Amino acid sequence: MAELTLRERKRRRTRQAIVEAAVGLFEEHGYEGTTVADIAEAAEIGTRTFFSYFASKEELLFPESDSRLAAALDAIAARGPEDRPADVLLRALRDVNRDSDEMVSRMAALRMRLVRSVPAVRGRGLQLQFDAQREIARHLCAAYPDELDEVGAAALVGAFVGAVTGALDVLLETAGDDPAAVSRRLQEATAAVLRPWLRE
Repeated sequence: MAELTLRERKRRRTRQAIVEAAVGLFEEHGYEGTTVADIAEAAEIGTRTFFSYFASKEELLFPESDSRLAAALDAIAARGPEDRPADVLLRALRDVNRDSDEMVSRMAALRMRLVRSVPAVRGRGLQLQFDAQREIARHLCAAYPDELDEVGAAALVGAFVGAVTGALDVLLETAGDDPAAVSRRLQEATAAVLRPWLRE
């Protein structure tokens, strides 16, 4: 992986500062009680700068959705000759959890609570999930034309995403503050659901 330029590192730091400021404010004042101006002030940026990073409060709750989709597509592209579609999906999940704890972070727990209680957040989350599922299924179908048609690929990806989402919903409330333990249990639970599709 190429080293990031100074500008890219600054952008990442600013983006992370915005996300961290938002999480703190949402936890302290609630989602509805926090404005973009509040987040910008806490992150020590202007509101225009906020909008150059995120289109809305809802969007900043899903800061790594693009990288998770990219991990799935990369895993499909890098598949081995013996890999079945479910193996590839589980590898993508493992890679995402290895590279970042975002899926099992404080932000993830907050996001899950807000998805349950704030319709705009739920809508944004479902839209991102739906779009990602369709894209992953399309790539899986193309990668495994002898094994999956469009319907089969959509069903497999739906089972995978449903397993991850359902397991996380429980794990983020019950597993405590050990990201490694949450990631491990998430991987195990998802693999159990996908067992019928895994390589023998």
